[in-house]
Amino acid sequence: METVRLGKTEIVTNKNGFGALPIQRVTDEEAGKLLRRAYDEGITFFDTARVYTDSEHKIGLALSDVRSHIFIASKTPSVTPEGFWKDLHETLTNLKTDYVDIYQFHNPAFCPKPGDESGVYDCMLEAKKQGKIRHIGISNHRQAVAREAVESGLYETLQFPFCYLATEEDIALVQKCKEADMGFIAMKALSGGLITNSAAAYAFEAQFDNVLPIWGVQRMNELEEFLSYISCPPKMNDEIRALIEKDRGELMGEFCRGCGYCMPCPAGIEINTCARMSLLIRRSPSAAQLTPRAQEMMSKIEECLHCGECMKKCPYHLNTPELLEKNLKDYKEILAGKAY
Repeated sequence: METVRLGKTEIVTNKNGFGALPIQRVTDEEAGKLLRRAYDEGITFFDTARVYTDSEHKIGLALSDVRSHIFIASKTPSVTPEGFWKDLHETLTNLKTDYVDIYQFHNPAFCPKPGDESGVYDCMLEAKKQGKIRHIGISNHRQAVAREAVESGLYETLQFPFCYLATEEDIALVQKCKEADMGFIAMKALSGGLITNSAAAYAFEAQFDNVLPIWGVQRMNELEEFLSYISCPPKMNDEIRALIEKDRGELMGEFCRGCGYCMPCPAGIEINTCARMSLLIRRSPSAAQLTPRAQEMMSKIEECLHCGECMKKCPYHLNTPELLEKNLKDYKEILAGKAY
């Protein structure tokens, strides 16, 4: 079994973390089966967030009786003391616990620090003093905020997108965390579904001994893939290396990661799916992307208000309206070539 130590937290866990965002899309019973199966087979790290609707609730239902044997990370998007305490209270209630192992600021546009105008880092310190959280972390999609967090010495963990489409800047960030003895939690290790070979994804992450990838799963067959890597972890080899290079050639550049921070759209466009439809339709079974429901979803792009709100909120500074138009054009061409 491959394990990872999350820096100065001294948390040691299996190299497979359970990303609990997708379980908000399934029933309590289905989520419970997934979570319990993960725990029974050796996964001990579970990542959730206050904004993942009922994800925390489902973890509480399924795993509260083994609380002392697992690590739970959650997040608050709040940037006010009032919001912070409300979120933390709801998180603890949902999880059926009196503490969270790692509590993270959820993608703030700035790096919270003691004594700043927001006051939320001081709340973290007080919550830690009260024993309601054990370690302070931050989750972000912005390189500048992430680097500032590492350099500040105020955080014990950083959660950041990291997969084999990573840039040199991303890899340097991982190294900075290692030098600072700061745990690195890798989200989007499958790039929101664009990476379809989980073995290659695992082998890439395994090259970094300070990185804990969290895999977002909502189906048992997906979970079983990652569970199989506990006893037989994929290793980087020439075949995997070639596959990664091929994918990097096709996917690197200006593309939507599907993070969803541009949402909601005033026009009702599902931006985090529509803006990367061209890639999804070529890298997964296309039938799922050509249903009447999918066609209706894509047609909403024609109602774009060009208000610019999505561009303001995109952590990757993408020209989202332009991406949407390109994807719609490509989608129509694909449809025209299909027989129904």
